[in-house]
Order: sequence, then C-alpha cells, then structure tokens
Amino acid sequence: MATYKDSGVDIDAGDRAVELMKASIARASRPEVMGGIGGFAGLFDASALKDMKRPLLATSTDGVVTKTEIARQMGKYDTIGEDLVAMVVDDLVVCGAEPLFMTDYIAVGKVIPERIADIVSGIARGCEKSGTALVGGETAEHPGLLAEDEFDIAGAATGVVDADKQLSAEKVKAGDLIIAMPASGFHANGYSLIRHILQSQKLDLNKKYEGLDRTLGEILLTPTEIYTLDCLALMRAQGEKLRTFSHITGGGLADNTARVIPAGLTAQYDRSTWTLPAATKFLSEVASVPASDMERTWNCGIGMSAIVDPTVGDLVIRSLGARGMQAWIAGVVEPSTDLNAPRSYLVSQYGG
Repeated sequence: MATYKDSGVDIDAGDRAVELMKASIARASRPEVMGGIGGFAGLFDASALKDMKRPLLATSTDGVVTKTEIARQMGKYDTIGEDLVAMVVDDLVVCGAEPLFMTDYIAVGKVIPERIADIVSGIARGCEKSGTALVGGETAEHPGLLAEDEFDIAGAATGVVDADKQLSAEKVKAGDLIIAMPASGFHANGYSLIRHILQSQKLDLNKKYEGLDRTLGEILLTPTEIYTLDCLALMRAQGEKLRTFSHITGGGLADNTARVIPAGLTAQYDRSTWTLPAATKFLSEVASVPASDMERTWNCGIGMSAIVDPTVGDLVIRSLGARGMQAWIAGVVEPSTDLNAPRSYLVSQYGG
C-alpha cells in the first residue's frame, strides 16, 4: 500500500502550518479584503477605485533568490519574508502605484509547520509595513526535488495609480535633484556573488569580523528596507514636483537610475555624499571585487532614490526625516548632448 505521506508529502503538516500562520496573516490586511484565508482565491473590494478618474492597475512579481540559502544556513526564517515584500511593493511605488494586495508562493522540500509560519510571519510583517494586504498564498511540498531543509519563495502584488498621478521618466527635467534613501544592507540582490565570496574566502557566518558591528550572518540577513509608505507620503505632499523614484536592486545605482532618465539627460551621483557600508567594503576588499563589479551588483548604501524639483529638495529631506527616514542630496540630473553617454553614472570617491 502506498500513501501520499509515503511519497514525502504530509498534508497534516500543511494544515498545521496554516493554523500557525493565521495570526500573522490577520495583521496583514486592509478594509477592502473580503473573507479570510482558506478559499481558492483572495477577494479584494475594488469599488473605491471608482473615485479615480482613470485607475491604472500595476503589478510586480519577484523572489529573494539565493538569500534564502543564507537563511537556511543560519536556521533563521522569520525575516526573509520581509525581503520578498520589499522587492515587490517597492517596484510598484516607482510608478506611483499604491500596493493593494499580495500573494505568496513557498516551495519546500519538507513542510515543517513552524518554519513555514516563520516565513509567513515575515511576509505578513512586510505587508503591514507597506500597507499591503496579504490575501492568499500557496505552500508546495517538493520531496525529491528539494532537500528537506531547502526552500524558495516568490510573490506578486497588485497596486493602483490614477493616470494623471503616474510617475515616469518623462517627468524628469535637467536640474532635478537626486534624493537618496539609505539601504538597510545588501537587501536581496547580489547574493550569488556574496555566497561565492563566503565559499572562496572560507568566511564564517557566525563570526563578527573586524569593522563589522554584528556577525556576518546577522548582517547578511538584515531585511530589505521597505520604502513604500515614505514614497507614497512624498507623492501626496509634493505632487508634480516629485518626478519619479528609482528602486536600487540588481544592477546597482547607475543601471537602475538610468531606467527612469529620459534621452537627453543624465543622472550624476556624487559618491562623496555618503559612506560605503562597512559590510560592502569588507566583502569587496576580502575578495578583491573590482569597484565596477561591486557597483553593478550591490546597492552600495542607497536603496531608493527620489528625483525631485530642486525647489523642494530640502523640504523632501526634512519630510522624510520627520518620518524616521534619513535622506540626503546625492546628485543632480544634467543635460546631455551625447546620445552614447550613460544616462546615469557616479563621480568622486566615497565619503567617510
């Protein structure tokens, strides 16, 4: 006699995981959510969108890729979900969209209910931080494809922006200022390079290396900063004087900023306005990572940039500061007549 459990899939463990995650999910909601978890689909009341002149739905999907391996090695699963939410919702806000709801997908080699609950608690916490409802998800057990302690997570979110408030590269003008918001760490990009350095240099995740304020593992598992509510607040306060945002993910500062700079302009970052994070400096030096590779792989200390009218630069910095978000003028948008010139680049040396 063969049973589903004999094949490696434990339905009872899955049910137990659902029970453990219910409290976390309940905190990640919005008034528009209809019903609770357990249905075949999440429902969201979109009637409020009728108040918009021309509502545009925006969608984004992502994962946290190889950062999950650091979580596995550390045996710590309650923060990786925040990374997932951040990577998705902060992409939405770049176009001015307010994230409304999100779904997640968790693939595991073996369902360990407490571990699943930890992962979902991080997702729910990230949704709370961004004002996003967690309306559903799926946990899939893949015995034989993944080892018992291996896992992967992905998610997708939907947001909305009124067409006349949409942010885009077309709104950026020469003379605009680049306001930088600090990264909380490496976020969830460049971990393939990080893992290569860990292996090649035989680094210990549980060791606190000179110049670092915590163990290397703790630093690498620092959750990705979620900028959504700060960015939405800036949009409401500044209107047309806020041109757009750039979410600094894979590709680094220059490449991601170039995505929101129109032809005929170029964004110039001044490295002297901030200090290269200690952990970034440590890993790049211990493995002799070329500066160009470092800056195209890691965020190097800036997680989100706002491009604003120069008349509101100081006001934007004060407004963010009042919300607890440090910010500074990191560069300027300049005219460019060279069609082959990069639309974003960095100058000077890092400060500090």
